[in-house]
Amino acid sequence: MYEKREAIKVSEAVARVMNYTKTGEKEYIDLAEAEGRYLAEDIVADHPIPPFDRSPLDGFAVRSKDTEKATSDNPVKLQVVETVGAGHVSSTSLEAGQAVRVMTGTIMPSSCDAIVMFELATERNEGDQTYIEIKRSFESGDYVSKKGEETKKGEVVVEAGTKITAGVIAVLATFGYSEVPVSKKPVIGIYATGTELLDVDEELQPGKIRNSNAYMIISQIRQSGGEPKYFGKLADDFDLCYEAVSESLTSVDALITTGGVSVGDFDFLPEIYTKLGANVLFNKIAMRPGSVTTVAEKDGQLLFGLSGNPSACFVGFELYVRPWMKTYLQSPKPYLQIVKGSLTADFPKPNPFTRFIRSKVEYDNGRIVASPVGMDKSQVVTSLAYTDALVAVPGGTRGYRSGDEVDILLLSSEGSKEPIKDFMKVREGSL
Repeated sequence: MYEKREAIKVSEAVARVMNYTKTGEKEYIDLAEAEGRYLAEDIVADHPIPPFDRSPLDGFAVRSKDTEKATSDNPVKLQVVETVGAGHVSSTSLEAGQAVRVMTGTIMPSSCDAIVMFELATERNEGDQTYIEIKRSFESGDYVSKKGEETKKGEVVVEAGTKITAGVIAVLATFGYSEVPVSKKPVIGIYATGTELLDVDEELQPGKIRNSNAYMIISQIRQSGGEPKYFGKLADDFDLCYEAVSESLTSVDALITTGGVSVGDFDFLPEIYTKLGANVLFNKIAMRPGSVTTVAEKDGQLLFGLSGNPSACFVGFELYVRPWMKTYLQSPKPYLQIVKGSLTADFPKPNPFTRFIRSKVEYDNGRIVASPVGMDKSQVVTSLAYTDALVAVPGGTRGYRSGDEVDILLLSSEGSKEPIKDFMKVREGSL
């Protein structure tokens, strides 16, 4: 049955979704398996870095006062009394006129307060004794890495919600985290609706298309840090769809359906929400593509009804599902990062609603530029292969020319703290 819908702004739709955010429980996983997960708690230094005064290079540990009078014309001569490698500790307490040969990372020998790098010393052997000559003076602390200069004990070195990368793993290993506290992945269920859908391995048939949305969404969920749970396809049968959706809610943190949210005779999701007793947060957004994107809430659990058109489905996930998932993972930057940049091609379409143009970004003389890719239609799929950004063209504009400034939403960025805004006219379209 046809239902008149009232379109809300993009920012309002995002805000309504984010009113139902949750935080995932903490679990511990092996350090070797932690890449790509999100920290569930702050990582606090339990010891200083460096843990002791040490040499940051290969050279000679000396007493700076022994070098005070050294000049190119009057070099100071010091006796090398010991060689110490990293991981070993000097057993010598230096006397006046002595030095210790040290390697990178060696703890500073007792009574030494400066390092003379190999390049600044001339080494000589006299009988069974080794000496160095130094032609310049050194101050106390020269070329010494001081205890705690990088990180002090008790300091937060990585914040909760940070995505674990190779660099974060290095920090975790440094502080002895063989088991890493991470947020449990949100389990996101997926149903693709529509009798017209074929499995990817089936031959094309008249009136049928292969199911691309489900696999695209699976990938987007994984990229956002979640665990996809694909339940399969649903034919255009109300009772079948209702039972499947109702049952799936018991085993997921949120549910995504693709298709079935428009106003056609076989778009059953609105009726399913009603029968479930779900609260529909919105069922129309002032945006293209994906204006029929619908989100409902049942006992605090969200049901994301994304468009069956591939590009609209893709955009709907990035704008509404992704920030909900990132918040579940405690990310402090759940929203898409927005930057200013320039269009590289004319975009003459008038825009009654805010339009998100699938685009590819590059840098031109330090400035970001965005090039629309493929046809700008919601049913298009091939352009998504090259999309790494969305250009937001505000509603009410009459088109844009190449070189015009626009807002660009970066899909590959870790994100932003700032919620998606209402996009205003950057400049009047001139077409």
